[in-house]
Amino acid sequence: MSRPSAPPVTRTAAFTLWGEVAEPARLTVADLRTGWEQHRVEVVFDCATAGPQQHTFEGALLREVLGRVRPDFEPTRRKERSRFLLAVSGGDGHHTVLSWAEIDADFGNAPVLLATRMDDMDLEGAGTQLVVPSDRCGARYVSAVTGIWIGGCPAPAPLPV
Repeated sequence: MSRPSAPPVTRTAAFTLWGEVAEPARLTVADLRTGWEQHRVEVVFDCATAGPQQHTFEGALLREVLGRVRPDFEPTRRKERSRFLLAVSGGDGHHTVLSWAEIDADFGNAPVLLATRMDDMDLEGAGTQLVVPSDRCGARYVSAVTGIWIGGCPAPAPLPV
């Protein structure tokens, strides 16, 4: 007599927020959907391999999600905030960098999303997607986000005289 097969294992895609932060965190698409207000954007961008793309994304604002891990800067000091960088990694090995100033309401105020839905489809299985609606090309859209490192850019060393 054969044994019944085990139910399929489902993997919940998660990503880590870490770096110069007070409280590193690991979040899933479901966490993003229930923990933050969802914003909807319609985007059009040029993809180098697939041509023009048009999609609708829903998700949490990146700046609001990063507020939970409390980046290691003094929030009232604009120059302190403006030196922080965000390095985003995806499951396919794709990486991109943004500056804190791009997403900060006092600077660029870009509505960058950590998407939980794309074209009305849930992204639980695929993982969250970084969406930069202001970009003309899709190179900074990162699928299946695996990690976001937050940290200050070090001051450059002086050049030898």
